Amino acid sequence: MKTSTTFTDKMHELAKPLWLRSVNHPFIKQLTAGELPMSTFRYYLLQDRYYLSEFGKLHNLIADQLDDPSAIDFLRKGAEGLKNGEIAVRKGFFTELNITKEEIALTPIAPTAYNYVNHMYAALYRGTPQRAISALLPCYWLYNEIGKAVISKGAPVSLYQQWIETYDSEGYTDSVNQMIQLTNLAASQVDDAERQQMTDVFIKSSAYELGYWQMSLKHENWDALTK
Repeated sequence: MKTSTTFTDKMHELAKPLWLRSVNHPFIKQLTAGELPMSTFRYYLLQDRYYLSEFGKLHNLIADQLDDPSAIDFLRKGAEGLKNGEIAVRKGFFTELNITKEEIALTPIAPTAYNYVNHMYAALYRGTPQRAISALLPCYWLYNEIGKAVISKGAPVSLYQQWIETYDSEGYTDSVNQMIQLTNLAASQVDDAERQQMTDVFIKSSAYELGYWQMSLKHENWDALTK
């Protein structure tokens, strides 16, 4: 029996070329081979600390604009889960790599990280909560796909292996599936024009995810905009 194609299935298919480039990006290839310079992983962690902090805030801000109790509950728990899951794991990384509060405070946010976060806020405040949900989804879903794609190879560097395992875990996969369901629910509540907008922000978030690996590999800074 053939199952029907969901809204998120359609978006996933449209974003597939970008996602394949993410899975095969040199950052991911070097990480799984154990060849990624630790200075580059450090840079990535510092930028992602800012991203994840704002990502968590957005969960609560979107929930503030919704009426559906189950959707609100998922987003509130998602924000809390980030603190107890990804962010908690990252704190362990920070301790191991001796990344201090002072270093965090003095690290400029790179253009790609800054713009990606602003893109998600724009989806909410210049768009709709449904659009903002769609903008969040690639971060959940793509990382899960990357985790599943590389877990069999693993990584010879302990920190890199822990990073991979975070995104292939049963708990994380469950959260991804719930976020996919929430996005499909959101799409069912709006018209075709808004679903097109949801698709547009999903694709843009997917492009920013790809850009994030390149940003990290290059140790991007603001000079990139002035040269």
